[in-house]
Amino acid sequence: MNEPAPRRGRGRPAVLTRERIVAAAIEILDTEGLDALTMRRLGTQLGVAAMSLYRHLPNRDAVLAAVVDHLFAEAVIDLDADTPWPDALARFAGSYRRMLLGHPHAVPLLATHPVDIDLGLELLAGLLDRFETAGIPRQDALTAIQSVAVYVLGHALAQVGTPPGTTRAGDGDVAAAAFYDQWFKTGLRAMVSGFERQIDLQ
Repeated sequence: MNEPAPRRGRGRPAVLTRERIVAAAIEILDTEGLDALTMRRLGTQLGVAAMSLYRHLPNRDAVLAAVVDHLFAEAVIDLDADTPWPDALARFAGSYRRMLLGHPHAVPLLATHPVDIDLGLELLAGLLDRFETAGIPRQDALTAIQSVAVYVLGHALAQVGTPPGTTRAGDGDVAAAAFYDQWFKTGLRAMVSGFERQIDLQ
């Protein structure tokens, strides 16, 4: 007769880290919305006192900034060295939009809280390289990237910013989702083509 396996002890609680805090913050944001994301609620989610969080992130604004940076990093994709800059810019826009629509409650946050500049430039290095390879000045590249990013954010806001109590476009509404997809693709093509013409004329 086999002896019963020994019972496992409760063990030590998981170590609180900045990464765990940010992940929990995003979970709250996704499921409960931006207003629910407080230091107290975050502490409850992690099973710790709110004061424990301040050793890693000093206040709610710091948490929101960390969430923005994390989500933007999630949107950045790897690009092949031979990808033409117009294709690379369009691919970035598509990936950014997918991230935003995957976190609809975060769209207003990213629209009002800019990504850390140094981190943003680091994350976009691959995209900027595609412009540099084509001989396009860095400032022109940044103007194109920032303009497209603002378009993506504005379009996402239009899609997810439905009145309280109504269904978000795309949540079961196939026709609405298709409408927004076509609208986005048409506008993006126009923007990228416009920058191509403008850069060719310089």
